[in-house]
Amino acid sequence: MSLTVDDRLLEKARQGEVDDASFVACVRDSLPYAWQVISDVITRMRDGGTGFADNQTPPPDEQARGQLLRVLASDSMRGALERHFGVRLAFQNCHRVAAFDLAVDGVAERHERFVSPRAQLLNQSPELVDC
Repeated sequence: MSLTVDDRLLEKARQGEVDDASFVACVRDSLPYAWQVISDVITRMRDGGTGFADNQTPPPDEQARGQLLRVLASDSMRGALERHFGVRLAFQNCHRVAAFDLAVDGVAERHERFVSPRAQLLNQSPELVDC
């Protein structure tokens, strides 16, 4: 299961729309490794002033890798995190999470290069075969 949803939030979803803050809190609490990796990347992006940062450290285990895959493969989770943090997220090779501030000059082009088929192919290596 991707998320641990408490009864109150589940009831709220049954009755209608759920606000982003409640959903983001559920993601944060359910997928703590993924939350930490994404938060760290965004902090480094903001601190670096370039509008870009990424994580290239593989997860410590398959459970952690699964958290990254779940949060970034879900349109609703990724979208909520992007709105919450005000960034664009990208993902390669089961662990390379990147954050982009598209308002910074040149970053939109950098994002396009990062998510291109060429970049994905160039990011392959024998060490990532089990990914």
